[in-house]
Amino acid sequence: MVINLDFRQLETFVEVINSKSFSKAANKLFLTQPTVTSHIQNLEKELNISLLNRSNKNISPTSGGKILYNYAQDIINMRDMAQFKLGKYKGQIEGTLEIASSTIPKQYILPHILKSFFSKYPNITLNILHNNSKGVINDIMDNRIDFGIVGAKYNNRHLKYIELIEDNLILIAPKNNNLSNSKKLTIDLVRKENMILRHQGSGSRLLLEKALHDINDSIKSFNVVITTESNETIKKFVELGIGVSFISELAVKKELENDVFKGYNIPELNLNRKFYFVYHENRYLSPLAETFKNFVTNWINKRVEL
Repeated sequence: MVINLDFRQLETFVEVINSKSFSKAANKLFLTQPTVTSHIQNLEKELNISLLNRSNKNISPTSGGKILYNYAQDIINMRDMAQFKLGKYKGQIEGTLEIASSTIPKQYILPHILKSFFSKYPNITLNILHNNSKGVINDIMDNRIDFGIVGAKYNNRHLKYIELIEDNLILIAPKNNNLSNSKKLTIDLVRKENMILRHQGSGSRLLLEKALHDINDSIKSFNVVITTESNETIKKFVELGIGVSFISELAVKKELENDVFKGYNIPELNLNRKFYFVYHENRYLSPLAETFKNFVTNWINKRVEL
């Protein structure tokens, strides 16, 4: 029996499995949901087996679907490898990369990497997804993305972390705040201020929680008046005198130079951290993704201070 497999149908099938949803796969592939359904039905008709369990809330592969999924990934990757090698042979490396990043790396680290990358590979396009560090890790583990940049390590034996750059959280306060009159800034003094924090799941929030835990303290001892996803919003609130906040030193470098607000280190707290390029160690990367990973590794070794 001769089986005719269509690349578009295989790509759709793989994305439905990865997304666990027809609608999400359609959005990812820029297709209509009926088209995605048609691709899967035609593939099942060609193979004469059921590939997906559709009774549950989330789509899952049947036993036959699991077998095809592994081979489909290999087939697509072999095609991508052939295209990549031919493009390299012709002097044209093309394609689209997708990378997820938490806030600070996306704004203050990734642009420097991409400037160098695009100068070497001008025909590449990139889709940058935003998520907090925990969200990036979840997307990698769920096979929605190949890699990401995060500000916190989450222990998992399947994840490989490459250190990108060091950072430090500092306390920022309005220029006229009473903290500026203190000879030595302590946690006790900070507790008296209105506190503005990032939402749970962010790398900076996780680092602060750990530093406080190390001295038998917690965020509950602060007078938290605002939580938000945005560092830019935090900076504006502090500038307007609404409260103080712990924030990445990278994120406020220009504001501190321009005396928009004041920055302080808290000797009691260890708020040093590192940003990491993270990927799944046992997952096959496409040739283009592998090229980007190697480029990032070389960039780390050659980079100048940001």
